[in-house]
Amino acid sequence: MSQDKILDKILSGTNDSNIRFYDLRNLLLQYGFSEQIRGGHYIFTKENVIEIINLQPLKDGKAKPYQVKQVRSLFLKYKFHLEER
Repeated sequence: MSQDKILDKILSGTNDSNIRFYDLRNLLLQYGFSEQIRGGHYIFTKENVIEIINLQPLKDGKAKPYQVKQVRSLFLKYKFHLEER
């Protein structure tokens, strides 16, 4: 799925339980977040962003719905989705 479609799906908030973990991870990386992996935790930070995003994949390869919501809130707060990539 293209990154634009994934972003649209995340921002819509209608299907948080059906977002693949690696799609969410790749979206954050595409928007300039740095990643550190500690065990099963994927920790994302970005300069000028106070919040730290901590993601863990589910066994079926999907992202946890509450973590998708956190990413959506972050994108809306900082208006990343309106920036040029």
